[in-house]
Amino acid sequence: MKKSDHTFNIQKSDEEWKSELDPQEYHVLIEKGTERAFTGKYNVNKENGIYTCAACGHPIFKSTDKYDSGSGWPSFTEPYNDSAIVVEIDKSLGMIREEVLCANCGGHLGHRFPDGPEDKGGIRYCINSVSMDFEKKDDKPE
Repeated sequence: MKKSDHTFNIQKSDEEWKSELDPQEYHVLIEKGTERAFTGKYNVNKENGIYTCAACGHPIFKSTDKYDSGSGWPSFTEPYNDSAIVVEIDKSLGMIREEVLCANCGGHLGHRFPDGPEDKGGIRYCINSVSMDFEKKDDKPE
């Protein structure tokens, strides 16, 4: 597994991550796995709030930027802000994709694809539910 060239604020050993994350979170966030389509707890979530990294609590996406892509994973048109995520080239599984990482801890969140809504820039951030937590807000996040 390739290590990122980005310097993350949070640096932990595999043993530390294993003690803090459940086995599925560890598999997705640290081992760069994925959850099965249509099984994630946030795939159909329509509440207002902020999605945060499940490993470190860093804000990564807003509910106002979430949409139903039909892919089976939560999809977003843009990150929480310019410093929320890091995008790197992923050459695993015999294909070239853009991997989305938490900019704070380096946890694997999912992938970015060029098939999002055209009126929102044409980008889709396809994110694993298990890599996120959700903070419900009464009002829409700004």
